Amino acid sequence: MTVRSAIEKKLGEGLTPRRLSITDESHKHAGHAGARAGGESHFRVEVVSSAFAGLSRVARQRLVYGLLAEELKGPVHALALSTLTPEEDAKIPSPLAGEGKGGGKPARAPRAVAHPHPALRAGLPHRGGGK
Repeated sequence: MTVRSAIEKKLGEGLTPRRLSITDESHKHAGHAGARAGGESHFRVEVVSSAFAGLSRVARQRLVYGLLAEELKGPVHALALSTLTPEEDAKIPSPLAGEGKGGGKPARAPRAVAHPHPALRAGLPHRGGGK
């Protein structure tokens, strides 16, 4: 089973998400510390689940980290998370809304996702040389 498949299975079973998007961004980190030759070391995960209702952002992330503890000890070096309830997700306009009709809702704004590396969160260069 690939790392991506394991993440999908564990989050699917543990959170019963309404939407789950997993993107392998390992190619962006080639040559950096923690990057594996075969990829599957850096992921961006967007989860929309009712399981996050009433939880703070930190509690939501801890919940996800707990479900993926095995992967985070091994092959996964970095995990960028966006964790929303269905109600929060519904407030964000769809990027396709109004297409072809000459109007509609504005495009979906990018979500701020904290980078797990402290230097990158602060906007400082790190040993990988970039931001």
